[in-house]
Amino acid sequence: MLLPLFPLDLVLLPSVPLPLHIFEPRYKEMIKECLDQKRQFGIIRAKEEAFVNTGCTAEIINVLKTYPDGRMNILVEGQKRFEVLQVNQERAFLQAEVFYLEDETDPAATTEVEKALHLHGEIMELAGATAEETEKANAAQLAYRLAGSLPFDPDFQQALLEMNSEAQRIRAIISFFERILPALHRNARAKQRAGGNGHVK
Repeated sequence: MLLPLFPLDLVLLPSVPLPLHIFEPRYKEMIKECLDQKRQFGIIRAKEEAFVNTGCTAEIINVLKTYPDGRMNILVEGQKRFEVLQVNQERAFLQAEVFYLEDETDPAATTEVEKALHLHGEIMELAGATAEETEKANAAQLAYRLAGSLPFDPDFQQALLEMNSEAQRIRAIISFFERILPALHRNARAKQRAGGNGHVK
């Protein structure tokens, strides 16, 4: 069965929620069809005139608002990774034959999971947000949720989506967190200093 495709300049990750505003006629048609048939669609990252090969299916969790002209705000959640085999252009929106990707059974080491959670907590604290209780959730999807909770670089998110094991993803998350933390600490200190000087009248 062909999977309807929604190319966007972003990366959807499994287990991560994403709000979308649907306004183009072809995508209003696509989403209405997916709602009527209780089907998922694929979100794939658009880059310039083309799009990447690996995407993620989106399940419509909620229709948040519908407008008289058919536009709608929806909330979707990433489900399964896929690779595009062949694009079909018979409809107003793109569809594709896809191959669903499975993870290797390579769990992340407990120490690495703890390290990733600790670094994530540190980043959330610097951002003034509270760290989620992610460790209680499905451990096999942890890296996706950690990456999805922060405004990550789409290139990094795409690389994460293309990795085939949670161990590999957790290691990538740790090295990414370690790379960005020093700059975040510097920014936080600069803000504190600026805030402590009082306002110049």
